[in-house]
Amino acid sequence: MFSRQHIGRTGRQLGRSVQRSWAEGAQRRAYASETPNAKNGGFGRILRLAAFGAAFGGAGAAAMWQTMTSRGMGFYSDEASLTRFIASDEQARMAEETINAHPLVAELRARSDLTESRPHMKMPASYRQRSLTGGALLGPNRLVVPPYLWLEAGGRSLVAVTYVGDDLCGHPGIVHGGFLATMLDEGLAHCCFGALPHNIAVTANLSIDYRKPTPAGSFLVLRAQTVKVEGRKAWVKGHIELLAKPGEKPTILAEANGLFVSPKYAAMLPRMS
Repeated sequence: MFSRQHIGRTGRQLGRSVQRSWAEGAQRRAYASETPNAKNGGFGRILRLAAFGAAFGGAGAAAMWQTMTSRGMGFYSDEASLTRFIASDEQARMAEETINAHPLVAELRARSDLTESRPHMKMPASYRQRSLTGGALLGPNRLVVPPYLWLEAGGRSLVAVTYVGDDLCGHPGIVHGGFLATMLDEGLAHCCFGALPHNIAVTANLSIDYRKPTPAGSFLVLRAQTVKVEGRKAWVKGHIELLAKPGEKPTILAEANGLFVSPKYAAMLPRMS
């Protein structure tokens, strides 16, 4: 459910900023949820530059990514992401238990053609702090637990399951349509990554039809499918539905169609799964 963010700096400008940051010494930050695989280090300024991305030019992109990785900021594997979240409150524990006990999840885990992960937990904590859905919106009464995601190889299809609390509403008791749009934007984009060059895409167009109000305090399922690929472009459709009880027909809440493009400069970036 992720794409990289970008700001308008050239590789040369970024390189100079990195050099100044190391020369001056950056303020140290501590993140309690970090592990040795993603050390904190003293590079707050570099982190700000890197986390918000850059419209990198040439070797500047690779150099920045290598700097992040060498300082313990490399992303975690799909397998590792499944063990990094620990429910620390009753609401999160309830959500985890319900999701893991649901027949749909068992069915998805039984499919050998799908890879399971928790994309938010692939991010090192220092990076995740600056992610909208992995940081600001993730927590008690919001996006209560990091979504579970199952991805079909080649960017063919995707299924994600999560729980949304009471603090992401537009009207009382009704989940904000902008939050659903964010879910669909990230979910549809993530679906097609594997179908595009360099495993990265940005949103060119997203069209959403809201079918029914989404009640807060609900388990949601996002489904997406890549329907067409032409070079650097991919067309994806998907929807959000309520997690249905066994034997019940799911209620579709919102549907979307999107066009996603792998940017030309992505050829300069190391491939990120």
